[in-house]
Amino acid sequence: HKLSVAPEMDIMEYCRKEWRGNTPAAIRMRKGYEAVAQKFASIRRVRGDNYCALRATLFQALSQATQLPSWLQSEDFTMLSQNLLSKYDWIKQWQLKQKLDRKMGEISDEIKDDLILLRKKWKSISEIKCPIEKQEACEKLFKNEEEEYSLYEALKFLMLNTAIDLYNADKSGRTVPVFSWLLFARDTSSDPCQLMHNHLNHIGHSGGLEQVEMFLLAYALQYTIQVYRLYKYSTDEFITFYPNDPEKNWPVVTLITEDDRHYNVPVRMCEETAV
Repeated sequence: HKLSVAPEMDIMEYCRKEWRGNTPAAIRMRKGYEAVAQKFASIRRVRGDNYCALRATLFQALSQATQLPSWLQSEDFTMLSQNLLSKYDWIKQWQLKQKLDRKMGEISDEIKDDLILLRKKWKSISEIKCPIEKQEACEKLFKNEEEEYSLYEALKFLMLNTAIDLYNADKSGRTVPVFSWLLFARDTSSDPCQLMHNHLNHIGHSGGLEQVEMFLLAYALQYTIQVYRLYKYSTDEFITFYPNDPEKNWPVVTLITEDDRHYNVPVRMCEETAV
């Protein structure tokens, strides 16, 4: 089994290997990596398919999880697919992992299984006290393709659920975060149904996450996603937070990107910054 998240490597060694030469881009990347190396000692490469934003975020969240998030504990969490399908007929068009033409009952059951798996894995990994054992459990999970891709289905469905909540909140005059307006201001996603058809159904298949969907992922998980965007080094967008006004009690995961398309994960906070 191919590990979806490669073993760790010294961050500057990785940078020197990837960015030789003296083009302006290479110099900027090296400076960006030097800045990340002030905080993190190592990097782990994340498999570069269209799931990589979900993969990097989930890997980081699980590898530092110490408890089950409250939204994963709720009674009706596993009933989410039934509840949404009973209200929104168009969710029947949800595309399950590379499989088309599913019946409504099957979609509901399969997503329910994915959500149950997400809760089970998160619970078991968060209960492991020893950091080395926790890391081993994460690696084992990210070597199991069948389970790994089921977890991404669960995350995508949670993103859809969050989008529906935000859309309904806005329509009923409640305050919503700014990214929610941007999400539904796109020609291709003016409502949750379009968002599903034109974006969420394609994630992992023919496309990855766009910037505005990184906000949606952060809200779905109730995590702050901090991203070092290396090509933006020396601008105020070098370190971007999704959301940019995070809730105080949300845990933070950190990713690295060179181009806003592919994400890797920094690991091992340097001792002095971890204090």
